[in-house]
Amino acid sequence: MANRALIAGAGLGGLAAALACTRAGYAAQVFEQASQLSEVGAGIQLGPNATRILLRWELGPAFGRVAAYPAQLRVRSALTGDELGCLRLGDAIAQRYGAPYATVHRADLQQLLLDAVNSTGVELRLSCRVAGVTSSTGCITLQTPLPLEATVEGDLLAAADGLWSSVRHEVWGDGMPVATGHVAYRSLVAQAELPAALRSHDIAVWLGPRMHLVAYPVRAGELLNVVAIVQGEVRAHWQDWDHAGAAADLHAALGRMSAPLRDLVNAMPAWRMWPLHERPPLRSADEMVRGRVALVGDAAHPMRPYFAQGAGMAIEDADELGRCLSLARDRAQVPGALQRYAANRWQRNARVQRRSARNGRIFHATGPMRLGRDLALKVLGERLLDADWLYR
Repeated sequence: MANRALIAGAGLGGLAAALACTRAGYAAQVFEQASQLSEVGAGIQLGPNATRILLRWELGPAFGRVAAYPAQLRVRSALTGDELGCLRLGDAIAQRYGAPYATVHRADLQQLLLDAVNSTGVELRLSCRVAGVTSSTGCITLQTPLPLEATVEGDLLAAADGLWSSVRHEVWGDGMPVATGHVAYRSLVAQAELPAALRSHDIAVWLGPRMHLVAYPVRAGELLNVVAIVQGEVRAHWQDWDHAGAAADLHAALGRMSAPLRDLVNAMPAWRMWPLHERPPLRSADEMVRGRVALVGDAAHPMRPYFAQGAGMAIEDADELGRCLSLARDRAQVPGALQRYAANRWQRNARVQRRSARNGRIFHATGPMRLGRDLALKVLGERLLDADWLYR
């Protein structure tokens, strides 16, 4: 009988973990507290380190139908509009690293993973919240809408239930994520509805004092995804994705902008916002695995979105989890396999967390540091913008 993997969460990390576990020969069950999987979120970027895994999982054709493949990443000054640096993507980065750099709508990638998981016979149960965990046995207690409680036992539990992970709270009890003081605003628009000058099939990054804005195509280029992140006051009544005054707040926070950036911001039909939270970088493998419970993605290592690697690290986690589990021949060997997973992942994840925070300080620099950043980008350009250690 196949070992049994329980997965908490049906987001990108959870579905990727379920797929990786089934590829390792495990019978997987996914438990999601939402009553339906909806199009929450917007665009994400995936570097070659992540797309390489999707290709190995034989998802390349399906991914190619929904992703966009920008030819370049252009960095510009939010104040003047001047180009500061450029990184060649497209064929150049695919040839360098053996896999492409892609941008995709989160819902499209989630559906792609869901289709792959469904094709393997994985059981997905909605409206099931993990209310209790026994880390030594792999048992979980579920709350279902009836309301009833049921106990399910597996050989392991992979917790991919996100930033506010209930499994982490139950097993680790190490407190809640903390506010960063940064607020993200997102918008999506059909490119056909934009003036020709604002349509783009590249990634544009605008850097300004205490803010930056990124725009790139998703849904095979049909839509333009725009996200602005600003530092400032986080009001107590703000809730994720729900602030009606987001547009006015964003305009006030952005301050002085160059004309092209102002035109782009004004062209967006609506904005949705949420305050960003984080945890400190991982300090040991113990923060990712205890007993038969393993954390995956944001449940383990939430990071600031300044390196475009949140989804990539979750996919990497899932791939490594599956690889380690494939070496466990029976139930008794599963805890050791999970320990290997954590040992192989925590330092890389911590490095990306630290780099993400460092990038934020550079992106939002003011005064002499901003001038130095701009000069370095103009002189070194691609050498600064590439990430060989990450992508290779």
